[in-house]
Amino acid sequence: MGFLRIEREGAVAILTLDRPSKLNALNTAMLEELLEAVDAIDADREVRATIVTGAGEKAFAAGADIEAMAEMTAPQAKDFSEYGHHLGAAIEQSRVPFIAAVNGLALGGGCELALACDFIYASEQAKLGQPEINLGILPGFGGTQRVTRRVGVGRARELCMTGEIVSAAEALRIGLVDAVVAHADLMNKARATATTIASKAPLAIAALKRAILRGQDVPLPTANEIETTAFAMLFGTHDQREGMRAFLEKRAPKFEGR
Repeated sequence: MGFLRIEREGAVAILTLDRPSKLNALNTAMLEELLEAVDAIDADREVRATIVTGAGEKAFAAGADIEAMAEMTAPQAKDFSEYGHHLGAAIEQSRVPFIAAVNGLALGGGCELALACDFIYASEQAKLGQPEINLGILPGFGGTQRVTRRVGVGRARELCMTGEIVSAAEALRIGLVDAVVAHADLMNKARATATTIASKAPLAIAALKRAILRGQDVPLPTANEIETTAFAMLFGTHDQREGMRAFLEKRAPKFEGR
């Protein structure tokens, strides 16, 4: 693939945005490659966790490709925005947890890509923000909504309306990222979490991810019903029987995803 490197380390897939000369800016071709990769990962039952990161030392993804956007008509911009939304939805709805390892700039579309992932781990040298207002537009890949869900309405308004770019430390303070580590330790941190998740029961992980996603925007009683249904459906699976048997037998379980 032209703008994306795909690697496998056991049950963990690593997607590396590979356009460092453009600070890994997201153009249509890269979005297409990412969407194809997410679909392939979701279909591959051997993959149990995925890490997304950027090539080079400067950027995770510095945003959408402004050079490409500058000449877009309104219908073309709508198509571009919808493609970004399709990618975000595919990541959120995948049975596989995604970890964003933000190694540098994550601005605009890059920040939105990270926000679609289940966890965001940031290098201490990372910077994040939604500076689209400085271009006379607003976030178009889900930023107005996912930033709000991450940090609250007031802070989201401030970030998006001022175009403020925040340090990794500030991003952690306001809840925009989940952890900040030394730059050299970033991938080790992401790999450790991915490996831990990959060792768990994949059917339960997928059900857990769905329950959290579907429950966050509905009233609590409805969300609890989603949880109860997901809980019950896991009973009778091989992994549920194996997990409980292993616990009683005081041994490590061997989950098979069935």
